[in-house]
Amino acid sequence: MSTRLHFRHLTLIAVMSGLALHAPAQQQEDPFIVGVCSHDLHLRDSRSQGNQLMRDAGIESVRTDAHWAFLERNRNQLKVEPHWHPYLAGTEAQGLDSLFILGYGNSFHGAGEKPRSEPVRAAFNRYVAFVAQQFRGRIKHYEVWNEWDVENPTDPQFTEDYARLITDAAGIIRQHDPAAKVLAGAVTTKGIESGFALRLVEAGVMQSIDGLSLHPYVHCRGRGKNTPEAWIEWLAEVDMELSRAAGQPVPLYLTEMSWPAYQGSCGIDESLQAAYLARSFFLVRTLPNVRGYWWYDFRNDGTDRREREHNFGLLRQDYTLKPAYRVLKAISPIVHNYQFLEDASESGKDAVLLRFGNAEEQLLIAWSTNKARSVSIESIGKTTGKLELIDTARPDQGRIADGVTWECPTTAENCTASIELDGFPKIISLGRQLVPTH
Repeated sequence: MSTRLHFRHLTLIAVMSGLALHAPAQQQEDPFIVGVCSHDLHLRDSRSQGNQLMRDAGIESVRTDAHWAFLERNRNQLKVEPHWHPYLAGTEAQGLDSLFILGYGNSFHGAGEKPRSEPVRAAFNRYVAFVAQQFRGRIKHYEVWNEWDVENPTDPQFTEDYARLITDAAGIIRQHDPAAKVLAGAVTTKGIESGFALRLVEAGVMQSIDGLSLHPYVHCRGRGKNTPEAWIEWLAEVDMELSRAAGQPVPLYLTEMSWPAYQGSCGIDESLQAAYLARSFFLVRTLPNVRGYWWYDFRNDGTDRREREHNFGLLRQDYTLKPAYRVLKAISPIVHNYQFLEDASESGKDAVLLRFGNAEEQLLIAWSTNKARSVSIESIGKTTGKLELIDTARPDQGRIADGVTWECPTTAENCTASIELDGFPKIISLGRQLVPTH
């Protein structure tokens, strides 16, 4: 599918589901969340430099595992790990919210099986109540279990048991920590494709929770299907299907998503990982129902360049910065402070042109999905001088005056310029004329 046809399809999906792509961000209940996943809660010597780096990159939320097994190390005795409180104090000091994952089983209850039987479910609910009581007012989001669907994404009874768990846990959390938001699902790509997420919505779980969480990885889908552009087309269809089943928009939280940079099957290099990060964040902002995107993960889990699980991070294992981190730092102010306005892509060209804006300025965010190419762009009203942009291929430069000069015919209302595009988005100022925010 060509780029232009892709975005026409995306727009049609949004309109069919009653979700106009032009809806301003202010209409959402909460601002869009830029998050990361991290395992540092379980490091007794967790480094504060990580929290500072998160804040500097514009990250707002950290998703981590509040393992049931770690809180109940002795049967029926629930206790917070001593280093959890200093960890939270460190994240809070940097203005970072926490998302706690509740789950993973406990060997004292059903030999670690999922809480599907009554005794195990009752023990799980006691653990949920304990966590909500202990951390009242400190955890912004709770997520009920992680990737429940992996074991059996097609069995309706398996889905029904999880739906019951969600309902019970959500009620408990609201009783003990009413300010917290409750997410559930953490549905994998296979679960989405197998109808697991759809069955949850049909079971009425949206009446109990604040949002459905998804893990829509596409890095192993093969050439042409593993790109951010193919990903957003699929995600838009998922969005439409779920909202149609619910009879209303379903708030979606992508609590895990990324592309791993490693030397193996389904891997890409660190440069392409950075480009895909930028493209995916801008594309996901075209879907108003998506309320947040947590990159998996913040720091590489290991040092083996051939091991996939070691190479998802924004940082290397030793906290050195990867290109993806530098790109996120450059684009996060745009993701936070500008709203998607329209697709301006040209028919028949493998180029994505998205217009974003706020009350002060309009931007064109543009890149090529294939080989490098030149495109002509138009300003908003008269402008003068050099074209200003952020090139995500060189994010550390920040906003610069490019060598290209706007051409402004005296009889025209706008100016034009020719720019070269590649796989890294260019964030181009189209002018500081006020943009209606409705």
